[in-house]
Amino acid sequence: MNARIAAVLVVLLAVVGGGALLYYQKERSRSPANAGTLGQPLLKDLKVSEVASIRIVEPKATLTLQRKEEGWVIAERDGFPADLGKVRGFVLQALGLKVGQSEPIGDPDRARLNLDQSGTQVEFDAADGKALAKLVVGRKYFRREVENAEKASADGRFVMLPADPKTVLIVSDPLRQASARSADWLDRRSFKVEKLKSLELRYPDGSRWRIERPADNAGWKLAGAEPGEKLDIGRANSASYSLGLLELADVAPRDAKDTGLEHPTLINATTLDGVAYSIKVGKLEGENYYVRFPSSPYTVLVPKSRLEDTLKKRGDLLEKKAGTK
Repeated sequence: MNARIAAVLVVLLAVVGGGALLYYQKERSRSPANAGTLGQPLLKDLKVSEVASIRIVEPKATLTLQRKEEGWVIAERDGFPADLGKVRGFVLQALGLKVGQSEPIGDPDRARLNLDQSGTQVEFDAADGKALAKLVVGRKYFRREVENAEKASADGRFVMLPADPKTVLIVSDPLRQASARSADWLDRRSFKVEKLKSLELRYPDGSRWRIERPADNAGWKLAGAEPGEKLDIGRANSASYSLGLLELADVAPRDAKDTGLEHPTLINATTLDGVAYSIKVGKLEGENYYVRFPSSPYTVLVPKSRLEDTLKKRGDLLEKKAGTK
């Protein structure tokens, strides 16, 4: 290799190296200033053991979950028990949130993404009331356009930290549990009234019926049956079995009015073990009945579908005679 060729190669190497350096510097300048936050915990100062209260505020609803000695409760429902699994899961979910994307944002975009007062405000507090972490949960995030965003499963959520209102963040968790609806947080353990010996219904108009059986494998008998009346065993079984499937739809507010519980339908049930239950059923509100158990201070809402077999009138429990509808 002569000196001229060597000199040319040196010049070429310098040009290529300089170009590579220039490209690297340009790429660095294109990287967002907050690139270092990507993949980092969103609520890095939040500690599970310190959380004593969770406050969730939506434009038309507020829900406060409080940790008590007996467990978590819903303040707006007079301390009704909250689902421990859901509460714990939500805190762990928040703790595990990581920044997937970060972009600057202005007032118009904040409103469009529901990251202003139209969004869901979430606050985790300590026992002394000190705020441990705050988060604004906005619209669902989708990687691609969907037909019905309201019903479609999201790929994540737009969120914002109140301390940094000029930055919108995207997390990969859709945060479905970030809701101020009390029904989404109730401890829904079923009211199980099983293995009945007797079941009696008393209606506000004074009508009533009562079915009885001596043992679990014995057939039901209609008390006071008239000549020619025959109890439909399948319907009697459904009436008694349904009480073992009762579940909550929601808890009524303390100031709920026009519940119908002043003149209720009474369900009196006694089990084969001698345990007696007295249940008051009030007005049908939408798809749920107002219900009150004497042993409980709460008025609850029970789905109509869980009570309709039990609330049948006496005539609906009888076998239909041939030729009748």
